[in-house]
Amino acid sequence: MFASLAREARFLAKDRGALFWLILAFFLSCAAVSFGIAEVREQRETIAALIEEDAADRANALETQEDWGGAAYYAFHLTYAPPSDFAFAAMGQRDSSPWKHRVRMLALEGQIHEADTRNADFGLVGRFDFAFLAASVAPLLLILLLYDLRASERTARRHDLLVATAGSPFSMWLPRALVRVTALALLLLIPLWIGAAVEGTSMVISVTASGIMIGALLLWWLIVELVSRIDASASVLLTSLIGLWLALAIVMPAVSKAGIEAANPVPDGGEILLLQRETVNDAWDLPKAATMKPFVAEHPELADHAEIEEGFEWKWYYAFQQVGDQTAAPLVSEYRAARIARDRQAGLAALLSPTSLVERAFERLADTDALSMIGYEDRVRRYHAKLRAFYYPLMFLEQPYDADVLKKLPDYDANG
Repeated sequence: MFASLAREARFLAKDRGALFWLILAFFLSCAAVSFGIAEVREQRETIAALIEEDAADRANALETQEDWGGAAYYAFHLTYAPPSDFAFAAMGQRDSSPWKHRVRMLALEGQIHEADTRNADFGLVGRFDFAFLAASVAPLLLILLLYDLRASERTARRHDLLVATAGSPFSMWLPRALVRVTALALLLLIPLWIGAAVEGTSMVISVTASGIMIGALLLWWLIVELVSRIDASASVLLTSLIGLWLALAIVMPAVSKAGIEAANPVPDGGEILLLQRETVNDAWDLPKAATMKPFVAEHPELADHAEIEEGFEWKWYYAFQQVGDQTAAPLVSEYRAARIARDRQAGLAALLSPTSLVERAFERLADTDALSMIGYEDRVRRYHAKLRAFYYPLMFLEQPYDADVLKKLPDYDANG
């Protein structure tokens, strides 16, 4: 077997067509990993700069305040989802979903759904990252490397002689295909391994990602092997395999996506934003009791301090900000549940498409899938709830203003 592999390696070294596809695979892998590392480093630098600027801006804003309401109104707080140490390989939903917000004590849902449009174009066309390369491009390269192994020998009328000389088809075609598949896998994975080492990716994630890609290549090898056994010309085999690739890599995901979206309608983020803002704006013209009643229902511990005696009081202002969130809450829950349902069904549909399955697996490893971005939104909500829990007792119990107390403002935890 070793002698057969060595022989096929020498044959491969003389096959200019195969070498071209292998070299292309290596350069594409280098490009995907390089682009990914550059992007996550830019995101980390952006977050680091924003953290510093956010702290300075908040300190400047708080210096001039004289009451709790003004402090809460003018102080912004940065929230963010830092890229993981494997995000360079699969940017996933980070290209279409916001991963940073600056929030205030105002109604939160409007702040969350003011979309960060920096990567809107990528949300439409997708990014060329390693996940896309492994899921969609690698199978195509594998097809180009393997489709004519038998057909070319049939065309040259050497097929039967070669099989007879080798003793069996297995000993003839397995070493030849194995050398090509192994070469392709290594040339794709070497840049990934280097990128993982540079980014400090854990060995478990690196090995898992490698296993996913190798498994996908083996599956496509099996598909090519079964199709190439058909006694047909190389052009017919290539057309058949490209058609199969198009069906599994493009048509199937597109059809399943359309079906899932039709079955799980998702409220538009703009609807949530509009409803919350309408509720907040309408509160200015409503009796104050109309605001305080639903607010007290949510915070019964503040009931004894919820009476509004003046024309404007900060506690009334922040109460109707929260009521805006409460009014939008059913729509927000529907929006969140529908997104989770879509993601769950997309996971099931991916079982019919190796490309979708690989891409989803990489995004899960990189914490860039839909559930990870929903998790970030949930962290923003939990942090905003901490801000409210900090300010409400100060405002409603009418504690004397003390700037030193603001040093105890809760910090945002990107991991919790």
